[in-house]
Amino acid sequence: MIDVAIADDHSIVRAGFRQFISSQVDMRVVAEATSGREALDIARRGACHVLLLDISMPDQSGVDTLRAIRLAQRDLPVLMLSGFAADKYATSLLKMGANGYLSKDCEPQELVDAIRVVARGRSYISPQVGELLAQGLGKRDDSPAHEALSDRELQVFLRLAQGETVSDIAESLHVSVKTVSTYRARVLEKLNQRTNSDLTYYALQHGLIQ
Repeated sequence: MIDVAIADDHSIVRAGFRQFISSQVDMRVVAEATSGREALDIARRGACHVLLLDISMPDQSGVDTLRAIRLAQRDLPVLMLSGFAADKYATSLLKMGANGYLSKDCEPQELVDAIRVVARGRSYISPQVGELLAQGLGKRDDSPAHEALSDRELQVFLRLAQGETVSDIAESLHVSVKTVSTYRARVLEKLNQRTNSDLTYYALQHGLIQ
């Protein structure tokens, strides 16, 4: 039996996933989370075999939560869920240690197939994500600049783009203000931007925030 935890701040989404997952003979929903911190607590308690993690979570994003999980629970299968298209985040999240990436509008059968795959310790690569990875291996010159960001730079970039200050980010990530400032400078340079407002505009243009 595969024990599944669902981390999503929308009750209707959790209910839909729970209903379909619970109808499978080989899996059950054992925990639910409405925030990134609750999802991290579930992971730390070892309460599930597979964690479904929404990328857009209150208090701590799915990106931040995934990174925190990988620092302590490297072997827990994490399947990322998002309302964003795969080309926005998929390759970056896989590099950060996600075991798979699914759009929330995927077919229910694809969801349970992905759960079974990652529960066996493998990565679930959908055809769309597979194509993105293949394009990455081909080193496309037209790849968006944010794909070159490291996982920590991506964390800082998304927080800055959503209006958080350097001090706020330093406190949330438990690092110094100087460290965050260094990441900010790298992000600005890599994305060829000048201000935090420019970062927000870039993120909106590329569908990274709503």
